Amino acid sequence: MNEDRQRVIAQETAAPRWIGVVAVVVAVVSMVALGAGWTASNRSKALEHSLAADNQELKQQEEILGQRLAKTEDTNAQLQGKLSVVTGKMKLTEGELGRARLAAAKIKDDNAKQLAALQNSLNGQLATKANVDDVKKIGTDVDGVKTDLETTKNNLNMARGEFGTLIAKNHDEIEELRRLGDRDYYEFTINKRQRERVGNIMVELRGVNTKRNLYTVALYVDDARYDKKNRSVDEPIYFFTRGNGRAPLEFVVNQVGKNKISGYLSMLKAQSTHTQTPGN
Repeated sequence: MNEDRQRVIAQETAAPRWIGVVAVVVAVVSMVALGAGWTASNRSKALEHSLAADNQELKQQEEILGQRLAKTEDTNAQLQGKLSVVTGKMKLTEGELGRARLAAAKIKDDNAKQLAALQNSLNGQLATKANVDDVKKIGTDVDGVKTDLETTKNNLNMARGEFGTLIAKNHDEIEELRRLGDRDYYEFTINKRQRERVGNIMVELRGVNTKRNLYTVALYVDDARYDKKNRSVDEPIYFFTRGNGRAPLEFVVNQVGKNKISGYLSMLKAQSTHTQTPGN
């Protein structure tokens, strides 16, 4: 009887240990579940914050895009207005240009008609005035030119050579002598040590003295050479043509420069191209 009671007591005392283990297990599970819930809660809050930040950024970008779109629309409106103004001006300019072209064409046509009328009138006047009186007038003008030429000849204050020819001292005086028409004139510029043809003779400059205005030349006439030493500026050298002792060629140097001379050769226009021995 006592043994049965002890067994019952032993069994009653052993039962609470299982309950403690179960309680501990339940507590541990509860703590794990609580930690998991807390972690999940934190993650949920973080996700909410992230979504809120993303939404805020999206809203800002939408506002920026809206502002840009509004500005673009305003710019397009301004450009459309300017384009309309330019188009209107272009139309006006094209109209003015067309009117100007028409006016220019009319002026050109009028000018052509006036020019044709003037030409016809001038031709008629010329045909009418081409009569005997005009011919006489032309003859009078020719006589006047001859008189002027004689006056020029008389007014030439040039020195004369020993054969009575006028001695020109520069290009202008040579031109005056050409106007008289009696002689031909060949102007030249010859450098030192060069042989050049002047008229129908060959000339070679052998030396110059610029301080004293002297020069030395070699003249080649009919395959013969003649040296003229230390000749002065404007001093004529004469050559006589065959068969006419009164029609000399005249060689004159007007200017002596550094290693060069300038002057002219003159002869009668009807004179033969052959020459004899140079004089002087």
